[in-house]
Amino acid sequence: FQQFSDTSSRKEHVKITSEPKPGFLERLSETSGGMLIGLVTFLLAFYLLFTNEGRALRTAKSLDEGLSLVVPLDSIHSISQQNEGRLVHLAGALSTSKPLFDPSYGLSIQAVKLKRNVEMYQWVEYEDSKEYEENGEIKKETKYSYNTEWKSEVVNSRNFDREIGHKNPSAMAVESFTAVSSNVQVGSFVLSKGLVDKIDDFKQLSLSHLEDPHADVTRGGDYFYHSDNPRRPEVGDLRVSFFYAGLSGDDPHLGSAEKVTVVARQRGDQLIPYHTKSGDVLEILYPGDLSVEEVFQKEHESNTLKTWALRGAGWLSMFVGISLMTRIFYTLVDWFPVVRDLVNIGLKAFALCVASSLSLLTISVGWLFYRPLWALLLALLSTVPIVVARARVPPKKQQ
Repeated sequence: FQQFSDTSSRKEHVKITSEPKPGFLERLSETSGGMLIGLVTFLLAFYLLFTNEGRALRTAKSLDEGLSLVVPLDSIHSISQQNEGRLVHLAGALSTSKPLFDPSYGLSIQAVKLKRNVEMYQWVEYEDSKEYEENGEIKKETKYSYNTEWKSEVVNSRNFDREIGHKNPSAMAVESFTAVSSNVQVGSFVLSKGLVDKIDDFKQLSLSHLEDPHADVTRGGDYFYHSDNPRRPEVGDLRVSFFYAGLSGDDPHLGSAEKVTVVARQRGDQLIPYHTKSGDVLEILYPGDLSVEEVFQKEHESNTLKTWALRGAGWLSMFVGISLMTRIFYTLVDWFPVVRDLVNIGLKAFALCVASSLSLLTISVGWLFYRPLWALLLALLSTVPIVVARARVPPKKQQ
């Protein structure tokens, strides 16, 4: 059964498929496969939680070590041999030896990075599905809708449910790319590749002061269009925009060179990674002029945010793993709607309590050799969800 409706560049159709309702043995087989996946997910959660705590404590210790050793430089234009091999802190404007070019569009800029972003006007497919039971069969109704949009990646229309009338080109005539300056300095110091990689705050480049580079290219706003009519593009048309990061010279349209703050090891006139005694690496760069204390405070905040994000991911992985492993009990009673719903609620509560307890216990083991008192406190805290759940179970009646 299919229905079609066209509204401007948008097209839709509906497809309904049906299959017999799976029997008990088939559902049981699917549940067994889910149990195996759940076991892998459950074990992965232990590894993630345990290693995350060690990483977080090691990083915090390395940052404290770095803060106690770092040497602020008095001048970024002179190199002192006394600081050879030491962890140094400096701030200043970025500079590069020569500008970055895109000769195809007659564009150049004095910056650390220049990105050409190419988009093509293409068909895009969207799916909206819903399942329902009818006459003992499981039916799936899927609505496919098609719209034309600007996309920076080629959309493969061969994977569409209906390619006829929605065919996209297989490649772009112009490719995206990012140019990176081969020599980036702050004062007299040359930044390592790792530090240059951290300069990634891209801003769109205004093209208002540029002319159309070719007869078949038209400028519209901050885009160059490969199109006969940019206001009414056709599938296959291109538009090109540019972005830059790390302005490294004074520009009449963009302003002054960007300032950055760096904490790294000095080796001659180069700034390279510093290896701490804790086994971590310090190679820090932030935009702006920051003090030593501000730099390390930001690093501690970043470490805390990453630690909590991985803790949440570990807990969720454990919850999903336990839910999949206990799904078989739901399958065994899914013929009885009331019992099935009660079992489902009970299994979710069980997974929630066990995942919370085991997550806290795993974190406490990770802290055992670093902060034993906190580890003991977390171990005691890990029993709280189970104790609370146990307390809600009504006592057995006296026989």
